[in-house]
Parts: sequence; C-alpha cells; structure tokens
Amino acid sequence: MCRNIRPLNNFAPPATDEEVRAAALQYVRKIGGSAKPSSANEAAYERAVDVIAQASRELIDSLVTSAPPKDREVEASKARARAAKRYAAVAS
Repeated sequence: MCRNIRPLNNFAPPATDEEVRAAALQYVRKIGGSAKPSSANEAAYERAVDVIAQASRELIDSLVTSAPPKDREVEASKARARAAKRYAAVAS
C-alpha cells in the first residue's frame, strides 16, 4: 500500500470527505504512475478519484467493528514516534 494512504476506519471523529478524497487521490496517483497527469489524462484522473472516493466512503460507512474508536491525536503521536525512530536509524 502507498505509505501516504492512512487507515480511515474507526476514528473519532469519523474520517471527513476531504480525508477520503485525499486517500483516493493518492491511490490514483500511485496506480496512474504520475502525481501530475498530463492535460490529456487530467479528466480521467478526476473521474477515477471521484469514483474511488465514493466507493471508499461507502466502504468506511458500512464497516462494523466492536473495537472502540481510535483517537486521532494518539495515533498521530504514535506515527510521529515511529517516523522519528525510522529516520534516526537512517541518519546514524
């Protein structure tokens, strides 16, 4: 999976439409092989992002879990700690 796509399910507050669209955009860029499509392909990218964002929202909204919702700040803090450890290992 693309590193920039983050899990969006089971968070308090729930994932916003902007977060879902950003994940869809990252996915389309990854499989399309380009962060900035040519003008000839721009419409195709936009359609794909719209379709994937809609499907992703439907998926997230229909998932059921018995786990308590995760706190965004706690998860972000954990991610920062992992990144600091990962990049510290590279710097040494």
